[in-house]
Amino acid sequence: MDTLNTPTSRYDPVSRFFHWLVLGLLMIEFAIAWTMPDVHKDTKPEGLIAWHIFFGTLILTVVILRILWRLTHSAPADVPMTLLQTMAAKAVHKLLYAILLILPVLGWTNASSRGWDVKLLGLLSLPALSPKGSGWGHEMGDVHQAVAIGLLVLVGLHVTAAIYHQWIMKDHLLQRMMPPGHGK
Repeated sequence: MDTLNTPTSRYDPVSRFFHWLVLGLLMIEFAIAWTMPDVHKDTKPEGLIAWHIFFGTLILTVVILRILWRLTHSAPADVPMTLLQTMAAKAVHKLLYAILLILPVLGWTNASSRGWDVKLLGLLSLPALSPKGSGWGHEMGDVHQAVAIGLLVLVGLHVTAAIYHQWIMKDHLLQRMMPPGHGK
């Protein structure tokens, strides 16, 4: 019997959807961030910069929904691991959630300090998180970049651990987030 097809061994379909949606959105967001022009004093939020803000608010929204879902729906039982692996996995997951919340807020704060109107999904204006011209708000742009690099490192660690479990430990951990029937 394939224990990975039992309801308690896999994440539920909504959790899996949120997981892969966030990954896809992050891939788009990072591609935009790497190709958009540098932001200077007189830069306008147009073109790729506007798209970066759009996807940032979308990621923030999806992550909040994902966290609300996770708080109301339990995860499957942990795959047996050493105490150190369990602690590391929990720490990485908590850091991922924290950074996925903090990163868009830092960008939003920086955009507010530039006087840019940050809109949720390009439609609903959000309140400014810093006053226009704010020095600390401008500095949040540099913090935003540093945290984004930290997120890339953390995602790399997360992927490396999943690959290690799948192909070295052979404990089928990766299947927990895959649709049934994948990765056998």
